[in-house]
Amino acid sequence: MTLEKQRIAIVGAGGLGREVLMLLHQINHVTPKWEMVGFYDDAPPADSHVCGCPYLGTVDELNEVDSPLNVVIAIGNCPAKTDVADRLISPLLHFPVLIHPSVHLYPEQKIHLGEGTIICQNCILTTNVTLGRHVLLNLACTIGHDTVLGDFCSLMPQVAVSGGVTLGMGVYGGTNCCILQNIEVGAFTTIGAGAVVTKELPCYCTAVGVPAQIIKQTA
Repeated sequence: MTLEKQRIAIVGAGGLGREVLMLLHQINHVTPKWEMVGFYDDAPPADSHVCGCPYLGTVDELNEVDSPLNVVIAIGNCPAKTDVADRLISPLLHFPVLIHPSVHLYPEQKIHLGEGTIICQNCILTTNVTLGRHVLLNLACTIGHDTVLGDFCSLMPQVAVSGGVTLGMGVYGGTNCCILQNIEVGAFTTIGAGAVVTKELPCYCTAVGVPAQIIKQTA
């Protein structure tokens, strides 16, 4: 029996949005599940179509849909992603978890995934991992045991998170950064590309380098 595809739209018509579109195609090649209806973005793209899919309007216009629709928020910037999620209030909108077919998740691993989470190709999650709502794990991230990522975290390609780590809401991990075991990172903190976090970081700061040092504190 052929299953009917589920309609889905992407919020964010930039580079990450196009990568998420490719993720949907990759999932469909293994299990035909998604029917892409188009993109929404407050900043209209230069063309009326993105990778062959139509631009459908702004975030506020997405709230006006008249039938159930799955939505994925393809925004890497954590505060911006949080803002968009807060604005999407229509009860007709649903936020599925998207997982690349290369990612192995089995019941024995005890992985808990919040709504809207995106897990891209070649990510590895070990055991007792909790990801909050609208978390992004970009290409080839590794997440160690007993780790908790708060809502709206975004980890760029090849971020390595060791065991026992806690990331607060909206933590941004730059490409190839590393967080050592049992460290806590405060909400909406940015970790620079290639940085190695060796000690606790507070909320609303930016840390770069090896070892990571705070270069900016905004709250």
